[in-house]
Amino acid sequence: MSPYTSTLPSTITPETSLAALATRFAGASRVFQRHQLDFCCRGAVSLADACRERRLATADVLAELQAAVSPTQGRDWSEASTADLLAHLVDHFHQDHRQELPRLLAMAEKVERVHAGRAGCPVGLAAALHEVQQDLEQHMQKEEQVLFPLLLADPHALVTGPVLCLTHEHEGHGQNLAHLRHLAHDFVPPEHACGTWQALYLGLAAFERAVMEHIHLENHVLFPRCRT
Repeated sequence: MSPYTSTLPSTITPETSLAALATRFAGASRVFQRHQLDFCCRGAVSLADACRERRLATADVLAELQAAVSPTQGRDWSEASTADLLAHLVDHFHQDHRQELPRLLAMAEKVERVHAGRAGCPVGLAAALHEVQQDLEQHMQKEEQVLFPLLLADPHALVTGPVLCLTHEHEGHGQNLAHLRHLAHDFVPPEHACGTWQALYLGLAAFERAVMEHIHLENHVLFPRCRT
């Protein structure tokens, strides 16, 4: 067993952190997203405390998790080598973000242009997405050009400065995601929404989950290795 997995839970309890649950159990992130429980930037919080903050019944969320999740399927990234984890972050998340954001931005611009003045129109969403695109691209370039090459050259390299900088930026990404959700009315389209509008909100929900899973892997799987 990898030393990185020695503290992962084998069961789901109210005292287990959101990050540990998201790492160990496939499907947990979907439950957390549904209840707006931040498992990336605030992943160290226990399930019970997170539910208390959101005024959710811990027993209900616990039951939902137990019904929905299974042990991590496919590759368990907490056991992967650092090189494999870095390749996954770039090939999966970075590339997906770069492909998905232009598509979402184009749809947001169309919805705001065609449906301006209609009830529930997500005014300002396109501008916010453009800002997210710029911030995320700069962030990913820092990882690809600075941190990741350092770790590939020496997994034990002293990278405290870059890690602190990127962790701080993750907080900003989390705030940006919350702003997108607010502008898009929790991704619930009105009854009169056209197909593009509905597809936009579905895409935004998937993008939110992907970014949170991306940040979670870095904050709670990759970065702890950099501090050992």
